[in-house]
Amino acid sequence: MDSSRVRHVLVRHEQGAGHAATGYAQATGKVGVCMATSGPGATNLVTPIADANMDSVPLVAITGQVVTKAIGTDAFQEADIVGITMPITKHSFLVTKAEDIPQTIAQAFHIASTGRPGPVLVDIPKDVLQAQTTFSWPPATDLPGYRPVTKPHAKQIREAAKLITAAKRPVLYVGGGVLKARATAELRVLAELTGAPVTTTLMGLGAFPDSHELHVGMPGMHGSVTAVTALQKADLIVALGARFDDRVTGKLDSFAPHAKIVHADVDPAEIGKNRAADVPIVGDAREVLADLIQAVQKEHAEGHRGDYTAWWNDLNRWRETYPLGYDQPDDGSLSPQQVIERIGQLAPEGTVFTAGVGQHQMWAAHFIEYDKPATWLNSGGAGTMGYAVPAAMGAKAGVPDRTVWAIDGDGCFQMTNQELTTCALNNIPIKVAIINNGALGMVRQWQTLFYNQRYSNTVLHSGPDDVNPEARAPASPTS
Repeated sequence: MDSSRVRHVLVRHEQGAGHAATGYAQATGKVGVCMATSGPGATNLVTPIADANMDSVPLVAITGQVVTKAIGTDAFQEADIVGITMPITKHSFLVTKAEDIPQTIAQAFHIASTGRPGPVLVDIPKDVLQAQTTFSWPPATDLPGYRPVTKPHAKQIREAAKLITAAKRPVLYVGGGVLKARATAELRVLAELTGAPVTTTLMGLGAFPDSHELHVGMPGMHGSVTAVTALQKADLIVALGARFDDRVTGKLDSFAPHAKIVHADVDPAEIGKNRAADVPIVGDAREVLADLIQAVQKEHAEGHRGDYTAWWNDLNRWRETYPLGYDQPDDGSLSPQQVIERIGQLAPEGTVFTAGVGQHQMWAAHFIEYDKPATWLNSGGAGTMGYAVPAAMGAKAGVPDRTVWAIDGDGCFQMTNQELTTCALNNIPIKVAIINNGALGMVRQWQTLFYNQRYSNTVLHSGPDDVNPEARAPASPTS
């Protein structure tokens, strides 16, 4: 990189670059950028690109390609990365002229960061990169046919407000879209205005304070009893930037059978995809919430206000009967939940936590309190093992003044731990906690619960230190 304005971090594996760019984007709200060479370098980015696509992360991946004339000839290190990534990107570009590079990069950043955020790939052949041209940054980015809708329709907002004030058992079901729209302040105003309970998904943690009295926890198969039961018993679900993921709903035909659905999302393709909406609202979550607040205030002024007293009596009873907790080992050792909980208690305010995928991910989601946005980063949709360490590296690069913890499992850690060397060489001081149970814990848990304890291929016979001397590198700034 010739420019001192651009910091380049040379990773040890391209997958690490992709997850680091994702962590940077999630922690800062800016577009993350990663680069890879042609062929296997580009294909090594496929998993983090798919991960960013599932979790709506603004990412621009720039890949090299063989010379233009050699495309399609099975040239050395040729891969049709544009074709490979088309299903998992918002758009994939193949640049064929050097003078098109500035405009293409501008368009890539625009597409990645607007509407529903997501990854964009820019593939540049070797001869195009080596060509000379006059640099000219486009004055404006105009893409015919690409017009994300951000302003919700007033009629649907009014209908949603009427349903909220008429409901007896409403729930605000909040997903990552509220975080992407930076609408956490508006969400809190609506929740406190209505008095409705709030449940935040795995990707929505931090959108509403965990410590707030209206928060009933995380829903879904790994959620709290109160949150799961609240959705199931609700007569109205207001989905805000959430997509009725299968790990939240379970069997769709039996999910929340008595609930009317208000579904607001910036991506019209999500509305009605899994659960039909009684009131569909297409728009940016921040604008939707701002308009909904005004509409509810108008309903209140006209004497229409929901009475949720009986509903909260039920919710509080479930909270008291089924609190979050964990068993302590009989031998006096520390439970993994206790370790994670204590890390959360000791971490300074504003600490960013990343997590791998598995039991430790769910424990970190439950037993660390997330009261602010961009403090919890994880792979929610794709469930990518190996995400935590490189994502923490990217997050720390983006917010260097904040403490960054990677809560990882021993299985996940062994997939991308080589990026600790990258951290050491680039002075990126992250903290890593490895929850080492010697197994792929969540898979083993499923074998316990659903396969009559027929265990297979889940035990890790050697710990991460045995296979990775780099983890003990004295020069590493990690702890």
